[in-house]
Amino acid sequence: MTWIERISAALNSDISFSVEDERGLGLIEHRAAAVLIPITNRPEPGVILTQRPDWLRSHAGQVAFPGGKIDEDDTGPISAALREAHEELSIPPDDVTILGVADTYYSGSGYRIEPVIGVIPPDLPLIPNPDEVEDWFEVPLSFLLDPANAVKKCAEWNGRQRTYYDMQWGERRIWGVTAGIVANLARRLA
Repeated sequence: MTWIERISAALNSDISFSVEDERGLGLIEHRAAAVLIPITNRPEPGVILTQRPDWLRSHAGQVAFPGGKIDEDDTGPISAALREAHEELSIPPDDVTILGVADTYYSGSGYRIEPVIGVIPPDLPLIPNPDEVEDWFEVPLSFLLDPANAVKKCAEWNGRQRTYYDMQWGERRIWGVTAGIVANLARRLA
C-alpha cells in the first residue's frame, strides 16, 4: 500500500481512538476554521509548514499549517483550506489532490479546526504572503508521524493546566495546535 493509499484509507475508515485537543480549557463556543496539511508527492513525502511573523497580534512567530477561519463565501472546510493555502503560500487549488479531512481539533483560542489533507506536486514555487507568513519549510512526513518526536508537555495558561505536544525539527519548534493535529493524525494512522 502506498503512503497516499494508507492515509486515504485511515481518513475514510471508522477507526476509533481518543482524539486529544483543547476542549478541556473551558470554552463553550468555537468558530469554524480549516487548515491544509499539504503533503509533497515525493518518494519520501514532506509536509509544508509556515512560520508566522513575530509582529502579528495572534499566534505571533508560531509554526502553523496554512489556514484560517471559514468565511461565508467558502462552501466548507475544503474550500476554506484551499483558499487560505492560496492566500498564504500561492498554492494553486487545482494543484491539490484532497485525500480527506482528519479529526476536528478544538483549540483553546476558540476555533473548531478541520484539518484537510492534500497532496501537492513537489517543488511548487511557493510564495509566502508577507502579511501572514514570514517563512515556510518542509518537514519529512515520517518525522511528523513518529510518536517518539511528539513530546507531551504541561504548562499553566490563563490560570489552568494545559497539556500540549511539542516537536523540535532542527531550529523549528512545532507545538500547540499544530503539533496536536499532527499527533492525532499519527494516532489515526497507527
